[in-house]
Amino acid sequence: MSRLVIATRKSPLALAQAHWVAARLKSHQPGLEVELKKIITQGDKILDVALAKVGGKGLFVKEIEEALLKGEADLAVHSMKDVPAELPQGLIIAGVSEREDVRDALVSKSGTGLAKLPADAKIGTSSLRRGAQLLALRPNFQIFSIRGNVQTRLSKMQEQGLDAVILASAGLSRLGLSQLITEKIPVQTLLPAVGQGALGLECRADDKETRRLVLGISDPAAAAAVEVERAFLARLEGGCQVPIAGYAVLEGADVAFSGLVASLDGKEVIRGQGRAKKEQAANLGRQVAEEVLERGGREILAQVYGEGPA
Repeated sequence: MSRLVIATRKSPLALAQAHWVAARLKSHQPGLEVELKKIITQGDKILDVALAKVGGKGLFVKEIEEALLKGEADLAVHSMKDVPAELPQGLIIAGVSEREDVRDALVSKSGTGLAKLPADAKIGTSSLRRGAQLLALRPNFQIFSIRGNVQTRLSKMQEQGLDAVILASAGLSRLGLSQLITEKIPVQTLLPAVGQGALGLECRADDKETRRLVLGISDPAAAAAVEVERAFLARLEGGCQVPIAGYAVLEGADVAFSGLVASLDGKEVIRGQGRAKKEQAANLGRQVAEEVLERGGREILAQVYGEGPA
């Protein structure tokens, strides 16, 4: 292969991620020409409505996946947390990048960490997962929905008089903005989104050449961890309308996983965890999902969707 077309969103973060992948691919295969195909997705167009209210899955990937299926691009680079649990027929995640820091980052106006924010602090986030876990921690927090790219969300802290905003540490790092982080919040406090910190490299299932190329830059440990998390998400049939979190980590030959489902107000948080050999990654994700469903997760999902998973 001498030329590769990568489909990506137009946001500064998405472009930074695509350029990073392109550089890795070029170093792996000298002489490779890479072109970026910039695509505006539905999630990029609708910025005045909370993600949960827009509805549907794949708000940031659908148009990009269509470009792959039409043969207009060979590879797509996604933030793994944006990729729905089920892919369109004919597409696969051919590789997963080495994982950046999975933690959520607090950026506060005063430089004060999460524990010392005022009891009724105004916190901006685009994520129901973050909001629900924050309310479970501190019920008096005021959670404000903020949309837009990373720079836009940071600017809204001043514009809307917020005490702090919470974003992914990985995104700030990839944009060279780590110096803005007040605190990286431990995963025990805010469990990350499924796939957070990892990049998904998607291509057509029958494109053997691209699959071979991508496999050369994929990280097996990150791929195994993300497989657990996505199996958990798939069993819960979760979208962006419900707070779901999951984080897996490889420990030797084993993989350990923690997952949760929460009510929107944070009053109910159902957690599950487990451990298995990494060859059983997907089974582990499904097993923990079953545990969460049995312990009250099914009722929480039913409240949001009208009915929970079978």
